[in-house]
Amino acid sequence: MLTDAEILELETLLKERDIDISRNKLNVINDDTNPNYKLLQESIVHQEYNDKDELVKGKRGCALEGSSRSGKTWSGVDIIIWLCLYVETKCTINIYRATYNEFKTTLYDDFKRRLDDYGLPNKFHDAEEIKSFKIGQNTIYFLGDGKHGGGCDYAFFNEMMFIKNSVFDQVEMRCRKFWWADYNPSFTEHWFFDKVLSRPDVGFLRTTFLDNLTHLSVQEKNKIKSWEPWKPGSYIVKDEEIHCYNKATGKVEPITKINQPPPHPTNITNGTADDFMWKVYGLGLRGAMKGVIFNHVTWIEPNEFPDIQHIYTNDFGFTTDPNALNRYAEDEHNIWIEPLIYTPIETAAELAGVLESFGVRKNSSDYDEDGDLIICDSSDKYTGENKGTVEMVRELKKNHRYNAKKVSKTKGVMYWLNSMKTKKIHIVKNHLYAQIKKEKENYKLKEIQGICINQPIDLWNHFWDSGRYGHMAHNSQGETVFKMTEEQSRKLNY
Repeated sequence: MLTDAEILELETLLKERDIDISRNKLNVINDDTNPNYKLLQESIVHQEYNDKDELVKGKRGCALEGSSRSGKTWSGVDIIIWLCLYVETKCTINIYRATYNEFKTTLYDDFKRRLDDYGLPNKFHDAEEIKSFKIGQNTIYFLGDGKHGGGCDYAFFNEMMFIKNSVFDQVEMRCRKFWWADYNPSFTEHWFFDKVLSRPDVGFLRTTFLDNLTHLSVQEKNKIKSWEPWKPGSYIVKDEEIHCYNKATGKVEPITKINQPPPHPTNITNGTADDFMWKVYGLGLRGAMKGVIFNHVTWIEPNEFPDIQHIYTNDFGFTTDPNALNRYAEDEHNIWIEPLIYTPIETAAELAGVLESFGVRKNSSDYDEDGDLIICDSSDKYTGENKGTVEMVRELKKNHRYNAKKVSKTKGVMYWLNSMKTKKIHIVKNHLYAQIKKEKENYKLKEIQGICINQPIDLWNHFWDSGRYGHMAHNSQGETVFKMTEEQSRKLNY
């Protein structure tokens, strides 16, 4: 019979054995290795640099796209530990999310579990907030809220869909060796798809929870499977689309509202089936986002903008954010918006030149306000500087004689968005169609634990903010900060 001391020693030996097994698995690629981890490790190992530290062979970075619980993030955590244990002696690894607080409900727990598995010092059990930690002499930083930090050897973008293009560009420029990103494909259009995935120096892999079954609990598997809306085996995924047998044509074709696979025998009855959740988080396919604010708009040709009184609306954008200038009209049942500019504009003089090019009428004198009304954002580049005395709107009015006014934000954003949705929205389809279409498909409500809340995400909203200012001006008589002439009042249908 073993003594207490012997039992304790045996437990220690077994724990050390399990740690050795876990660490050894980091260096072994086999059939049981998660494909996300395999891609990351092989991409790093196969990099080659010249004597000027320029990458001459291999991948600069990798994108891991896929469904929920496919092992994307877990593989990223393991790669960090592998780098720190076997590759680097003193490196810097930066991890990015849209906001810092999101780390506390995601990666904090992942690192807490994995550092224990590998027998490494673990401050995640005790500290409520961790901005950085070490594995050996290697330092890992958590960065969010648009911060790109300093230079780093490696960068990990967790949930890339919610990280700004400007942040990625700054980080990649300062990343010395390798970066990778993971994300659920809950967007159909995104700057990352257009600007990064098409590059030959970027690796790409799409996975689903089926690639990670050995690491999932029964509960996790069942939850994901409960979203499946169609009978298993009655459809296939081909060319990133779901296809099924079409009885009308006798061919296997993409599903539509009319051409649908047979319904799932239990999920439909149980009320758990969800097309979007299954497509994105079950099959790992890109889908129109859940919670999109403006699902339905009508695209019109430029000559279909009605010949009625209109105003102009402007949402300021500097450096990387676009300045969204629109022509705007509204009646009892309709809203018409024509996008004119969607690009950063740094100065009032530059914006004045744009307004002049579109024939926007100026005030006839410094004392009159008879020019075309331009409703602008109430915050701009200079707010807060020099106690707010130098502002874009003031300069447009004083130096360039434009009838520019700041909108009065007397009610919440959702109030006005919901108000806009009570009318039919017509958008002119012109040279800015691609940019406006992206905003239309990606401007969405925030989610907490998968449930949409009544608050928009502050992304993909420059065009919509500009349009919202026009709606606010049209429907806020007596609440705006400007006074209108009788003629302007008639133009706005007051």
